[in-house]
Amino acid sequence: MPRTASPGVQRLRNARVNTPEGLRRGLGSPALFGIVQGFVSASLYFGVGVVAQRALGLTWVVFLVGFALFTLVMVSYVEGASLHQERGGATVIARYAFNELWSFIAGWAICLDYLILIALTAFAVSDYAAIFWAPLAHGVPEFLVGFAVVAYVTVNNVRGMTARRYDRAVVIVLVDLVLQIVLVALGMALLFEPQVLTDPTAVTGRSTSLGDLVWAIPLVLVAFSGIDASSGLSGQVAVGRKGLKRLVAVRLIATLIPYVGIALVASSTLPVERASEGGPAAWIEAPMLGVVADFSQPWLHDGLRYLVAVSAIAILVAACQAAMLGLSRLGYSLALNRQIPSLVGYLHPRYGTPVAVIVIGSLLATILLMPANMKLLLGISAFGTTLAFTLVCLAVCRLRWKEPGRDRPYKVPLNVRVRGFELPLPAAAGAVLCALALLAVLAYHGGGRWVGLGWMAFGIAVYAIYRISEGKSLTKRVTVPERTLTRERPDVEYGSILVPIVGEEIDDDIVQTAGRLAADEDADLGEGGAVIEAIWVFEVPMALPLDSRVPDKELKRARSALARAKAVGEEYEGVEVATAVVRARRAGEAIVHEAKRRGVEAIVLAAEEPTRLRGGLRYGGKQGLRDTFVGETTRYVVQKAPCRVILTAPPAHHGAIQDPATVADERAPVSLGHPATVTVDATADGHSSR
Repeated sequence: MPRTASPGVQRLRNARVNTPEGLRRGLGSPALFGIVQGFVSASLYFGVGVVAQRALGLTWVVFLVGFALFTLVMVSYVEGASLHQERGGATVIARYAFNELWSFIAGWAICLDYLILIALTAFAVSDYAAIFWAPLAHGVPEFLVGFAVVAYVTVNNVRGMTARRYDRAVVIVLVDLVLQIVLVALGMALLFEPQVLTDPTAVTGRSTSLGDLVWAIPLVLVAFSGIDASSGLSGQVAVGRKGLKRLVAVRLIATLIPYVGIALVASSTLPVERASEGGPAAWIEAPMLGVVADFSQPWLHDGLRYLVAVSAIAILVAACQAAMLGLSRLGYSLALNRQIPSLVGYLHPRYGTPVAVIVIGSLLATILLMPANMKLLLGISAFGTTLAFTLVCLAVCRLRWKEPGRDRPYKVPLNVRVRGFELPLPAAAGAVLCALALLAVLAYHGGGRWVGLGWMAFGIAVYAIYRISEGKSLTKRVTVPERTLTRERPDVEYGSILVPIVGEEIDDDIVQTAGRLAADEDADLGEGGAVIEAIWVFEVPMALPLDSRVPDKELKRARSALARAKAVGEEYEGVEVATAVVRARRAGEAIVHEAKRRGVEAIVLAAEEPTRLRGGLRYGGKQGLRDTFVGETTRYVVQKAPCRVILTAPPAHHGAIQDPATVADERAPVSLGHPATVTVDATADGHSSR
């Protein structure tokens, strides 16, 4: 017997099937390591100097605290991402733990983080490129270098990240990791001052206040944004239970050595006043060059400065590219779940990448380059990071209570039972500490406070207005079919389409068919959209007056079906769905009358599954008559309609009785949401042509 796939494997397969090709190419488990380590490595090239300027000899303490928080957050992310394997990272974890509003808040916070990281990494490239030409560190040349980096990663992400590009990025990360380990070894042997561990003031000549430490700690968390970017690949990378444990262990080791090691060396070098070299401020924006400058051996000093500069440029560009990738995937997820307008999640027709998100992100990142203020950018990024990390850790704790029996490929260790449920202590501690770090950002980083709060207020307002205007709940999940984001243009388009609703599953198919035919990409530009006229026909028997009262049960059923049709149809950009209830003696006559009265350009009707009955059961089929396979209603509409009639043909169920004459009509592939259609040009004189 064939082996049945486990639920987790099946979710993985489904995620791969439902992922646009441009977002799916070339992913493997090395990508997870490469993305996280790339962000950590890049942060050392731009973050150590800013932290060392305030933390001085206690810089290593700040980074050690940051590593402890990284451990707590990382294990929380791994459990949450493996529990619900969907694209989106923090936004997915918060969705299942809380609701759609909190999911948006987490995703919007990470969006801010990605935007700042794109600007930060692009900005830092110029400071290391200046080793080859000094003017690149200031003014217009500095901005142009950053702009060129943003433009480069924008083009690459629009074209899609291929397997070769991922492999190349992983190689860059590994080479840089080796270089950083070498720097740690040389620095500990030649530059490290042991007194920095016991009496930092004796080494630096200045003391560090508690306020300086609190100011600096949130900034080091920016290095760990790669956790969210890598968790966004969940469901697309095949990693088993043992593989997840190994991945956690490798991440911790690969982060600890360079992250804390370089901080120890920097604590001994960067804070020390060097009057002849301009003091510590000269190395704030290129701290690794400041570390190398302290080597007294000329051969070591001269060789390493160029090697560090080249490696820094490569890893910063790779991190910038990873941040843009994270932004594009997150934006796509938000659009797919109707948290931002679907138009923003538009996929490139050739590459299948969310081009609108990428272009908007690149424009905003370019604007952020203009102030040329690394402290400001770090403070803003820390706001988004700490907020998202707090929500993720809280979400993992809540999911233990909300979904206690769900299979967890990876489970956070160290649990205690509280009121019958397990509480993961690392996740709980991570939530508390990240919340305190967020408060530190609000208290000590004015730029991060006002820009961060403004960003969140703007996003929540747009989210609320968008959801309310669409008649959608603020807290419930609403998704659109992924094909709507491709905005494929049909061969023909109609400004108005009449769709009779029958209250069955086939309604979704015919409304989606009408939506694809009516979708107008220019509607959002103020040129007007298409209209789907969804009607429910009550056939009133001749024995009753036409205006007789409709039973409440039938009226409720009609309203529910029409509401569903409206929700499905308006998932298509530029499409408005109008609903109405119509009374008539015959359904066919009502459909034709409404088509004439409303002046529609087409009618979309639901055909039925093939049977031995002429026309099927829904439209009055009769036993034994085989001259036609449409019922009286369909035949009447085809013959009398004043416009084109489109019939959708659903697939036959297994075991259905089929007539040989229908086989030729069923050869076209049919699937849910993509029904086969037969278009009939009808005229009022009763003649038609197929």
